[in-house]
Amino acid sequence: MSNQNPPFETTLLVRDSCFCLHVQRSARALARRFDEAFRALELKSGQFSLLMSLNRPVPPTIGSVAALLAMDRTTLTANLKPLERRGLVQVTIDPDDRRSRRLKLTPAGGKLLRAAVPIWKRTHAAIEKRLPLAAADVRTALQALC
Repeated sequence: MSNQNPPFETTLLVRDSCFCLHVQRSARALARRFDEAFRALELKSGQFSLLMSLNRPVPPTIGSVAALLAMDRTTLTANLKPLERRGLVQVTIDPDDRRSRRLKLTPAGGKLLRAAVPIWKRTHAAIEKRLPLAAADVRTALQALC
């Protein structure tokens, strides 16, 4: 194998066309925007998504939430810890399978989500207005990658 770097044209090609690069950049920019919007609630965008994923009639398992968020169980568990410490989430043993854990929003977690939803709606609407394509088309294209 050669000790030379790839041609600079390859760098430009990747910069201009790489889906992974563009999705990562967009994800970071979106996360920063929502982080700023949620700052007054001391909530990060990822925490909002995690709390919202628990807003179900039946407390979900760790595995089902990890799958929904495309996150491994270890990362999910680490992300749950600060929410547990704040009293927003409760982790319980599944009564049907004692090896499994269920995740439940606490009343404080529900209250925080209720306060966050109007902020999310305003921020989301502002972002959709900036899109050069229909928002539904962007979501469909991104979902095709999952």
